[in-house]
Amino acid sequence: MNELEKELGYEFRDRGLFLLALTHSSYANENRRSGAGCNERLEFLGDAILGMAVAERLFADEPDMSEGQMTRLRAELVCEKSLAEVAERLGLGRFLRLGRGEELGGGRTRASINADAVEALLAALYLDGGRERALGFIEKHILSRKDEFKKRQLDHKTLLQERVQRDGAHRIEYELTGERGPDHAKEFFMRVRVNGEVIGSGSGRSKKEAEQAAAADALGKME
Repeated sequence: MNELEKELGYEFRDRGLFLLALTHSSYANENRRSGAGCNERLEFLGDAILGMAVAERLFADEPDMSEGQMTRLRAELVCEKSLAEVAERLGLGRFLRLGRGEELGGGRTRASINADAVEALLAALYLDGGRERALGFIEKHILSRKDEFKKRQLDHKTLLQERVQRDGAHRIEYELTGERGPDHAKEFFMRVRVNGEVIGSGSGRSKKEAEQAAAADALGKME
Protein backbone atom coordinates (compact mmCIF):
# COMPACT_ATOMS: atom_id res chain seq x y z
CA MET A 1 0.00 0.00 0.00
CA ASN A 2 2.91 2.34 0.63
CA GLU A 3 3.94 1.76 -2.97
CA LEU A 4 0.50 2.80 -4.18
CA GLU A 5 0.61 5.92 -2.03
CA LYS A 6 3.87 6.86 -3.73
CA GLU A 7 2.17 6.48 -7.10
CA LEU A 8 -0.65 8.70 -5.86
CA GLY A 9 1.68 11.21 -4.26
CA TYR A 10 -0.46 11.15 -1.15
CA GLU A 11 -0.27 9.49 2.28
CA PHE A 12 -3.62 8.61 3.80
CA ARG A 13 -4.38 9.67 7.33
CA ASP A 14 -7.23 7.17 7.60
CA ARG A 15 -5.63 3.84 6.69
CA GLY A 16 -8.92 2.03 7.14
CA LEU A 17 -10.54 4.20 4.47
CA PHE A 18 -7.66 3.54 2.10
CA LEU A 19 -7.97 -0.23 2.67
CA LEU A 20 -11.73 -0.10 2.19
CA ALA A 21 -11.32 1.54 -1.23
CA LEU A 22 -9.25 -1.46 -2.30
CA THR A 23 -11.64 -4.11 -0.97
CA HIS A 24 -13.89 -5.88 -3.46
CA SER A 25 -17.27 -7.28 -2.41
CA SER A 26 -16.02 -10.83 -3.02
CA TYR A 27 -13.46 -10.38 -0.22
CA ALA A 28 -16.04 -8.88 2.11
CA ASN A 29 -18.44 -11.76 1.45
CA GLU A 30 -15.78 -14.32 2.32
CA ASN A 31 -14.74 -12.47 5.49
CA ARG A 32 -18.07 -11.51 7.03
CA ARG A 33 -17.05 -12.65 10.50
CA SER A 34 -14.24 -10.12 10.54
CA GLY A 35 -16.69 -7.38 9.66
CA ALA A 36 -14.84 -6.49 6.47
CA GLY A 37 -16.66 -3.95 4.31
CA CYS A 38 -16.32 -3.39 0.57
CA ASN A 39 -15.75 -0.43 -1.70
CA GLU A 40 -19.20 -0.25 -3.31
CA ARG A 41 -20.41 2.79 -1.35
CA LEU A 42 -17.15 4.59 -2.07
CA GLU A 43 -17.55 3.70 -5.73
CA PHE A 44 -20.99 5.37 -5.71
CA LEU A 45 -19.54 8.58 -4.27
CA GLY A 46 -16.51 8.52 -6.56
CA ASP A 47 -18.71 8.16 -9.63
CA ALA A 48 -20.67 11.28 -8.64
CA ILE A 49 -17.53 13.31 -7.88
CA LEU A 50 -15.92 12.30 -11.16
CA GLY A 51 -18.99 13.08 -13.25
CA MET A 52 -19.38 16.54 -11.72
CA ALA A 53 -15.69 17.42 -11.99
CA VAL A 54 -15.47 16.42 -15.64
CA ALA A 55 -18.73 18.21 -16.49
CA GLU A 56 -17.52 21.43 -14.83
CA ARG A 57 -14.22 21.29 -16.68
CA LEU A 58 -15.82 20.69 -20.07
CA PHE A 59 -18.36 23.46 -19.49
CA ALA A 60 -15.56 25.91 -18.64
CA ASP A 61 -13.03 24.85 -21.29
CA GLU A 62 -15.23 24.01 -24.28
CA PRO A 63 -17.61 26.96 -24.91
CA ASP A 64 -18.18 25.90 -28.53
CA MET A 65 -19.28 22.37 -27.67
CA SER A 66 -22.95 21.47 -27.78
CA GLU A 67 -24.65 19.61 -24.95
CA GLY A 68 -24.53 16.40 -26.96
CA GLN A 69 -20.82 16.76 -27.70
CA MET A 70 -20.00 17.42 -24.04
CA THR A 71 -22.13 14.45 -23.01
CA ARG A 72 -20.29 12.14 -25.40
CA LEU A 73 -16.84 13.43 -24.39
CA ARG A 74 -17.63 13.08 -20.70
CA ALA A 75 -18.86 9.53 -21.32
CA GLU A 76 -15.60 8.70 -23.09
CA LEU A 77 -13.49 10.09 -20.25
CA VAL A 78 -15.30 8.32 -17.42
CA CYS A 79 -16.24 5.03 -19.11
CA GLU A 80 -15.12 1.66 -17.79
CA LYS A 81 -12.38 1.30 -20.41
CA SER A 82 -10.87 4.70 -19.62
CA LEU A 83 -10.89 4.11 -15.86
CA ALA A 84 -9.46 0.62 -16.26
CA GLU A 85 -6.57 2.18 -18.17
CA VAL A 86 -6.00 4.54 -15.24
CA ALA A 87 -5.93 1.54 -12.91
CA GLU A 88 -3.42 -0.21 -15.16
CA ARG A 89 -1.08 2.79 -15.15
CA LEU A 90 -1.26 2.90 -11.35
CA GLY A 91 -0.79 -0.85 -11.03
CA LEU A 92 -3.95 -0.82 -8.93
CA GLY A 93 -4.84 -4.45 -9.54
CA ARG A 94 -1.89 -5.63 -7.45
CA PHE A 95 -3.26 -3.97 -4.34
CA LEU A 96 -6.89 -5.08 -4.49
CA ARG A 97 -8.34 -7.35 -1.82
CA LEU A 98 -10.31 -10.04 -3.65
CA GLY A 99 -12.12 -13.21 -2.65
CA ARG A 100 -10.58 -16.53 -3.64
CA GLY A 101 -12.99 -17.17 -6.47
CA GLU A 102 -12.49 -13.72 -7.95
CA GLU A 103 -8.74 -14.05 -7.56
CA LEU A 104 -8.70 -17.39 -9.41
CA GLY A 105 -11.02 -15.97 -12.07
CA GLY A 106 -8.57 -13.22 -13.02
CA GLY A 107 -10.23 -10.44 -11.06
CA ARG A 108 -7.03 -8.43 -10.70
CA THR A 109 -7.06 -7.70 -14.41
CA ARG A 110 -10.84 -7.47 -14.87
CA ALA A 111 -11.72 -4.06 -16.31
CA SER A 112 -14.96 -3.63 -14.36
CA ILE A 113 -13.32 -4.36 -11.00
CA ASN A 114 -10.40 -2.05 -11.67
CA ALA A 115 -12.60 0.77 -12.96
CA ASP A 116 -14.81 0.53 -9.87
CA ALA A 117 -11.72 0.60 -7.67
CA VAL A 118 -10.54 3.83 -9.33
CA GLU A 119 -13.87 5.48 -8.44
CA ALA A 120 -13.66 4.14 -4.88
CA LEU A 121 -10.09 5.39 -4.54
CA LEU A 122 -11.14 8.81 -5.80
CA ALA A 123 -13.87 8.98 -3.14
CA ALA A 124 -11.36 7.95 -0.47
CA LEU A 125 -9.03 10.75 -1.57
CA TYR A 126 -11.93 13.18 -1.39
CA LEU A 127 -12.94 12.11 2.12
CA ASP A 128 -9.40 11.92 3.47
CA GLY A 129 -7.68 14.78 1.69
CA GLY A 130 -10.49 17.07 0.59
CA ARG A 131 -11.89 18.35 -2.68
CA GLU A 132 -8.62 19.72 -4.06
CA ARG A 133 -6.85 16.40 -3.56
CA ALA A 134 -9.60 14.57 -5.44
CA LEU A 135 -9.59 17.15 -8.23
CA GLY A 136 -5.82 16.82 -8.52
CA PHE A 137 -6.22 13.09 -9.11
CA ILE A 138 -8.89 13.69 -11.76
CA GLU A 139 -6.78 16.32 -13.52
CA LYS A 140 -3.67 14.15 -13.60
CA HIS A 141 -5.14 10.79 -14.49
CA ILE A 142 -8.37 11.52 -16.40
CA LEU A 143 -8.72 15.08 -17.67
CA SER A 144 -5.14 15.01 -18.93
CA ARG A 145 -6.50 12.84 -21.78
CA LYS A 146 -9.25 15.29 -22.73
CA ASP A 147 -7.61 16.53 -25.93
CA GLU A 148 -6.86 12.96 -27.01
CA PHE A 149 -10.50 11.94 -26.60
CA LYS A 150 -11.67 15.21 -28.16
CA LYS A 151 -9.76 14.43 -31.36
CA ARG A 152 -11.28 10.97 -31.45
CA GLN A 153 -14.74 12.45 -31.03
CA LEU A 154 -14.35 14.45 -34.24
CA ASP A 155 -14.43 11.16 -36.15
CA HIS A 156 -18.21 10.82 -36.06
CA LYS A 157 -18.23 7.82 -38.39
CA THR A 158 -16.10 5.77 -36.01
CA LEU A 159 -18.19 6.86 -33.01
CA LEU A 160 -21.38 5.91 -34.82
CA GLN A 161 -19.93 2.53 -35.78
CA GLU A 162 -19.02 1.85 -32.13
CA ARG A 163 -22.40 3.06 -30.92
CA VAL A 164 -24.58 0.90 -33.13
CA GLN A 165 -22.44 -2.22 -32.71
CA ARG A 166 -22.53 -2.29 -28.92
CA ASP A 167 -25.58 -4.54 -28.90
CA GLY A 168 -24.57 -6.77 -31.80
CA ALA A 169 -23.77 -6.64 -35.49
CA HIS A 170 -25.39 -3.86 -37.54
CA ARG A 171 -24.94 -2.83 -41.14
CA ILE A 172 -24.10 0.84 -41.70
CA GLU A 173 -24.38 2.31 -45.20
CA TYR A 174 -23.73 5.85 -46.47
CA GLU A 175 -25.70 6.95 -49.52
CA LEU A 176 -25.08 9.98 -51.75
CA THR A 177 -28.46 11.66 -52.21
CA GLY A 178 -27.42 14.63 -54.31
CA GLU A 179 -24.92 17.35 -55.11
CA ARG A 180 -25.10 20.95 -56.24
CA GLY A 181 -22.92 23.84 -57.27
CA PRO A 182 -20.00 24.27 -59.69
CA ASP A 183 -17.06 21.85 -59.64
CA HIS A 184 -14.82 24.25 -57.68
CA ALA A 185 -17.47 24.74 -54.94
CA LYS A 186 -19.59 21.62 -55.02
CA GLU A 187 -21.73 20.57 -52.06
CA PHE A 188 -22.54 16.90 -51.47
CA PHE A 189 -25.51 15.48 -49.59
CA MET A 190 -25.38 12.16 -47.75
CA ARG A 191 -27.61 10.05 -45.58
CA VAL A 192 -26.68 7.14 -43.35
CA ARG A 193 -28.69 3.97 -42.88
CA VAL A 194 -28.50 1.30 -40.18
CA ASN A 195 -30.00 -2.00 -41.24
CA GLY A 196 -31.71 -0.16 -44.07
CA GLU A 197 -33.28 2.56 -41.89
CA VAL A 198 -32.24 6.20 -42.42
CA ILE A 199 -30.94 7.59 -39.10
CA GLY A 200 -29.16 10.77 -40.20
CA SER A 201 -28.26 13.10 -43.04
CA GLY A 202 -25.79 15.87 -43.75
CA SER A 203 -23.84 17.81 -46.33
CA GLY A 204 -20.24 18.85 -46.96
CA ARG A 205 -17.70 20.13 -49.47
CA SER A 206 -16.53 16.57 -50.09
CA LYS A 207 -18.19 13.18 -49.88
CA LYS A 208 -16.13 12.30 -46.79
CA GLU A 209 -17.15 15.54 -45.08
CA ALA A 210 -20.80 14.86 -45.92
CA GLU A 211 -20.54 11.35 -44.47
CA GLN A 212 -19.11 12.78 -41.23
CA ALA A 213 -21.96 15.31 -41.09
CA ALA A 214 -24.53 12.55 -41.58
CA ALA A 215 -22.93 10.47 -38.82
CA ALA A 216 -22.87 13.49 -36.50
CA ASP A 217 -26.57 14.09 -37.20
CA ALA A 218 -27.33 10.46 -36.36
CA LEU A 219 -25.37 10.63 -33.12
CA GLY A 220 -27.16 13.82 -32.12
CA LYS A 221 -30.54 12.18 -32.65
CA MET A 222 -29.46 9.17 -30.59
CA GLU A 223 -28.66 11.46 -27.67
